[in-house]
Amino acid sequence: MEIISIPFALLTILSIFIFYLLNHEYRITYLVFLSCCFITSYNYYLTIYIISYSLINYFIGIRIPLSKFKKNLFRVGVILNLSQLIILKYAHFTIDPVFKIFNCNLNISKLPEILVPFGISYFTLQGIGYLINVKMGWEKAEKKFENFLLYITFYPKFLSGPIERSNHFLPQLKVAKAFNEQKVIEGLRIALFGCFKKLIIANPLGILVNSVYSDLNSYSGLNLWITILIQPIYLYFDFSGYTDIAIGLAKSYGIEILPNFNRPFLSENVTTFWRRFHMSLSLWFNDYLFKPISYRYRKWGHFASVFAVFLTFTLFGFWHGAGWNFMILGLIQAFAVNYEFLTKRIRTRIFSKMPSIFRIWTGRILTYIFYGGSLIFFFSSDINTSIRYFSKLATLKLTKNYDVSVRLLFFAFICSIVFLIFEILQKDYKANYDKIEKYWTYHKFIRVIVYYIFVILILSDLTGELSFIYQMF
Repeated sequence: MEIISIPFALLTILSIFIFYLLNHEYRITYLVFLSCCFITSYNYYLTIYIISYSLINYFIGIRIPLSKFKKNLFRVGVILNLSQLIILKYAHFTIDPVFKIFNCNLNISKLPEILVPFGISYFTLQGIGYLINVKMGWEKAEKKFENFLLYITFYPKFLSGPIERSNHFLPQLKVAKAFNEQKVIEGLRIALFGCFKKLIIANPLGILVNSVYSDLNSYSGLNLWITILIQPIYLYFDFSGYTDIAIGLAKSYGIEILPNFNRPFLSENVTTFWRRFHMSLSLWFNDYLFKPISYRYRKWGHFASVFAVFLTFTLFGFWHGAGWNFMILGLIQAFAVNYEFLTKRIRTRIFSKMPSIFRIWTGRILTYIFYGGSLIFFFSSDINTSIRYFSKLATLKLTKNYDVSVRLLFFAFICSIVFLIFEILQKDYKANYDKIEKYWTYHKFIRVIVYYIFVILILSDLTGELSFIYQMF
C-alpha cells in the first residue's frame, strides 16, 4: 500500500483512534499487527522474512549477556546481519561475479526479486546497532519479543527510516500513552506537510531531474548546470517529506522517533552538512563505525581520524547501493571532510578577517554547490553516465526544454523557496520567526485555511509519483 494514498490516510486515522481505545497491554500487539499488514501489502514473503530476522536478533540479544562466549556470539550476530544484507542487496555486485569466474550458473541476485526486500538497509543497521548496545552494556536486552518486533517493523519508518536507536525506541513502549489530542493533531499536521513536500514540491522537480539522466545526450551544459542546482532540493524535499510523514504518524501514536534533518542547506561546510542531512544514518556511522575506528588507531594521531573518515564514508556510500558510483560518492565526501579537518586552523584564520555575513553565506553556497555536484554520482545509473555528465558541463547553452509542466515547476519552486525562507528565519532571525510562529498559533482560522489548501492540492496530485527516492535503499 502506498503511504501517500487515500486508503492509507483513512486507515491510519482510523487506526490511531482504535489505538487509544485499546488497553495499554494490547497496544504494542496492535501496532505489530498493523506493521505486519503494511509489509504484507508489499510482499508476504517479506513479512515472514522480517519476523524470522527479528527472532534471530532477539534471541542473540537475549543470549549475549548470559553467554561465556559473548564476543563470539556478538560476531555471529553481526555476520548474520551483514550476510543477509549482502545477499539481498549486493549479490549482483559481490557474489554473482565470483560465480561467473567459476562458470557457475547460480544467480543469487534473483532472490531479491522474490523477496522484494524493502527497508533492508534500515532494519539491518537497527539490528546491528541493537546488538552493539547490548554487547557493550549500553542497554539491557529486550525481554518481550513483540516490543523488539515493533522496533524492527514499525510501519511509519519501515520503508525509508529514520534509523531508530533501540535505546531510544524500546523504552517508550513500556510507558502507557494517554490520549493527547494536541499530540495527535500535531502529528497529523507534520504528516500533512510531508505529503505536501513530496507531491507538490519534490515530484515536479523529480520529473525535471529524471528526464535529464534518462536522456543525457539530449541536454547540454546549461541544462546540466541547472540540474546540479535543482537536484539537492529535489532529494531534500522528497526524503524529508517521507521523514515528516514517519515522524508525524509516530507522534500520533505517542512515539517519538529520531529527527533526520536540521536545516542542512544552512550548513557552512560539508562536515556540518552531514550532521544535519540524513542525521539518523550519519550519526549511526559516526557512533558505531567512525568513533571505534578512531579510538582503535588513536596511536596514529591525526591519521587515525583521516583513515576513519575515509573508511566510514566509503561504507556510507556503499550503503546507498552496489555500484562504483556510490563508492565514489562516499569518497568525495571523505575527501571534503578530511580537507576541512586538516585545514581548519588556516581557514579559520583567513575567514575570521571577513565580515560574518559574507563568510556564512559563502560557506553555505559553496557547500550547496559541492553537494549538488556530488549528487551526479547519486542519480547516475553508472560511472560512464557520471563521466558523460561532467564532460558536457563545458557547453554553456540550452539545447532542450525539460519534460515537465512550467506551471507545476514554477509552483514547486515558489513553495520550496517559502519552506527554505522559514528555515533561514528559524536559524538566522529567531526573533522574527518566533513572531510569525506566535501569530500562526493564535490564529486558528488561518491555520485551517492553509491545511485545507494543502489537502486540496495533495488530493489533486495523487496521480503523480508516489514512491520515495530512499525507498529503494
